[in-house]
Amino acid sequence: MENENQFPPAPPRWAENFLRWYCAPHLLEEVAGDLQEEFYFNVKRFGKAKARREYILDVIRFIKPFAIKRRSSKPSNPTTGMIHHYTSIALRNLSRHKVFSAINITGLSLGLACCVLILLYTKDEVSYDRFHSNIDNIYQLTCTRIEKDGKEEKFAIAAMVEGPAFKKEVPEINEFVRVKRESLTIKNNGEIFNENIVWADENFFRVFSFPIISGDPKSILTDLHSLVLTEETALKFFNTTDALGRSLDIKVDGDFETFIVSGITSKPPLNSTIKFDILLSFNYLEEIHPDNGWHWVSFPTYFTINPHSNIKTISIKMEKVYRTQATSEIDEMIQMGYGNTTSWGLQPFSNMHLNTDFKGTPESSDPIYSYILSGIACFILLIACINFINLAVAQSLKRSKEIGIRKVMGGQRNQLIRQFLCESFLLCLIAFLLAIVMAEIALPLFNELSNKQLNLLYLLDLKLVIGFTSLFFFTGFAAGVYPAIVLSGFNPAKSLYNRMKYMGKNYLAKSLVVVQFALATFLIIATLFIYQQFEYMTKKNLGYNDRNLIELTIDKAIMDNDLMRTLKTEFSRIPGVEMVAPRNVGRFQGPTQAAGKEFQAIYEHVDEDFTPTLEIPVVTGRNFSKEYPSDPVNSVLVNEAFVREAGWGDPIGKTVDHMNIPGWGEKKMTIVGVVKDHHFESLKEKIKPEIFTYDPRLPLGKFLIRIKSDHIPETLKSMERLFLKMFPYDSFQYSFKNEMNQNNYKAENQWRQIISIAAVLAIFISCIGLFGLTALNAERRTKEIGIRKVLGASITQIIGLISKDFIKLIIISFVIVLPVVWYSIDRWLRNFAYSIEIRLWVFVFAGMLALLIALLTISIQALRAAMANPIKSLRIE
Repeated sequence: MENENQFPPAPPRWAENFLRWYCAPHLLEEVAGDLQEEFYFNVKRFGKAKARREYILDVIRFIKPFAIKRRSSKPSNPTTGMIHHYTSIALRNLSRHKVFSAINITGLSLGLACCVLILLYTKDEVSYDRFHSNIDNIYQLTCTRIEKDGKEEKFAIAAMVEGPAFKKEVPEINEFVRVKRESLTIKNNGEIFNENIVWADENFFRVFSFPIISGDPKSILTDLHSLVLTEETALKFFNTTDALGRSLDIKVDGDFETFIVSGITSKPPLNSTIKFDILLSFNYLEEIHPDNGWHWVSFPTYFTINPHSNIKTISIKMEKVYRTQATSEIDEMIQMGYGNTTSWGLQPFSNMHLNTDFKGTPESSDPIYSYILSGIACFILLIACINFINLAVAQSLKRSKEIGIRKVMGGQRNQLIRQFLCESFLLCLIAFLLAIVMAEIALPLFNELSNKQLNLLYLLDLKLVIGFTSLFFFTGFAAGVYPAIVLSGFNPAKSLYNRMKYMGKNYLAKSLVVVQFALATFLIIATLFIYQQFEYMTKKNLGYNDRNLIELTIDKAIMDNDLMRTLKTEFSRIPGVEMVAPRNVGRFQGPTQAAGKEFQAIYEHVDEDFTPTLEIPVVTGRNFSKEYPSDPVNSVLVNEAFVREAGWGDPIGKTVDHMNIPGWGEKKMTIVGVVKDHHFESLKEKIKPEIFTYDPRLPLGKFLIRIKSDHIPETLKSMERLFLKMFPYDSFQYSFKNEMNQNNYKAENQWRQIISIAAVLAIFISCIGLFGLTALNAERRTKEIGIRKVLGASITQIIGLISKDFIKLIIISFVIVLPVVWYSIDRWLRNFAYSIEIRLWVFVFAGMLALLIALLTISIQALRAAMANPIKSLRIE
């Protein structure tokens, strides 16, 4: 009793606060002293526990008349009064628990901001080409080639002849439009520009809804020398948009032709498959390069179809036209050794942007990226909602006495549910507003990563507004309904006597923590594997040296082999140039016969400097050499993949029995050397059998030039001066080969960064939620911790006590997610011809990383609780 006199117990502080909330200050002064005096008297009579219960009942008996009076004085509009009451309580609760409110709002805002950005991205992707008024009737012509072995190649391009032929013979086809993108040299007032132009048929603007600012839509491209510019391009060349009748000199096939501006248009929208700055008449291209061949496909071709037409029927009719009009070509292809068959079809133009089955589709995008981003957004929003639910339920125990008193005072459960749902929606509203601000701040970075130019104004769309409104109500309800049901169901007696527990056997709360960290761990593991695969692709030995190697493509109009050899000689004389090697443009593949087998091989036209310039080792035999005059007509080099395909042990002296090169016929070529396999394409493509020929009759058109690492700018300027001296009206355009190789993995690099940011966000949101749960758990075990410390428990033991339940949940989440992420990574790596191996240590490292981050988060609060003064802990109310 002596100790009690020395440290007199205090009445429950929450009851005094509740009294202050309901009563006027002067009444509180009159009553508080009497209640406190009676409390001390009851402590001596009955003990502290019973005295506290009596004090609580006295407080409730005193404030009950005030509660009845407040209820009887309802405002004229019950709904408005109820909302005002609930809002006031919600705001008061948020202000009293600033830290936990900030945690909840921050986590939810991050999740919602991610959803905003992903919705913008997805809207842009699915809205491609939807602005065309006749979009439902526009179809793209497709071509499918089936090889002898059953392999299919699908193209979204056609030859020059298919459009007119199918339009003439198939009555369901109303219009056709062919387009071709090309880089051409333009001369204006003595200045030379290299611009991308698009050739298009004269009915281009009748089929597609690109707005024409000036010019006659009916005849804008009918003249062979018509020229259509966008407003930006007209300003660039003429400093005005009033440019009708003005002219530009454009180099076509080596000669400059004058084209007259016949129309000005707006710049195509960003979500347009067909983009252009300059349009030229396809009639001109058709006149200078007439081509009635059916198989050399290179032009995207579009049709408008009669509404309600049967697409399958149209495809059958097109197939009949092809078989009838291309009979001689089909026979000739068979004689040349091509055993493939060709068929034609139609695909809705509106679906082509997200269709990766067909090669040659402009602006095509893999829909898997939209799925990945949507999945990430859902992950992060789900984690944020889980945070909200767990923190709301955990924090509610601090309000258990408030709930108990409300129930004792006659509060109904449905009223309490409405109150907590109102708080949830208020918090969601704040989070939504903050999410919009976050999205606006993050938008420039997101645009850079996704290679888009999105704007929050895209949100001003009826469907998106409905979508965001639905998302708001769904999030508010999903995040608030469970806490509302749990809180409103508290037993008033247990609430008043502080007997509510949070963790205990709350399996749902534990399950939510497991799900939360499972999602975060999934993203961590995915990020690690994406980083490893990207490093593997960018750091792997390609089989040749791509450093200080530049690639220079020569205009097709000057692709003369004698001129190429002259240019090679001149380039070689420039100080700083080590070696120069010409080669053909593109990669030509065709059927080949060797060792009694027939298979596809790639043909390369090179000379004796090709392998030394690229530093590709010749593993067997020898390189081409001028010491062997017969090399150009009798000898070839092959790569190791060719030798494996043929099944040879020693290929030197063996012959390639048939090569699909025009003019060679059945001529046999002798293999004089085998070069090491090298990745001239990206590592997403498997190395194919290759044949290297020195035949001077085959075209060249590209230079591979190795330059010294010092004085690179000066060397390039010398090369440019030489080039422009020989070709004054051409542009000197080059690329560094190592940069070209890096650009092959641009998409992978973008998604590596996006996934990494998502993983950081996911683990951050999970950790702030875990931080809040740990703080609340430690707060509710304050007295227990104080007693343990008095009995001699160490700080380490206290930290372990608080942490062990959460650590168990995190370990369970890792075990659950392990098979799911293993399967997902394995499926993803199959998209690459060359990939890393799935190693167990990566999963272990990711699991340890997630555990370490969680442990550090928990330890901050656990250490704070463990170091608290036990005397204060034992006296805390």
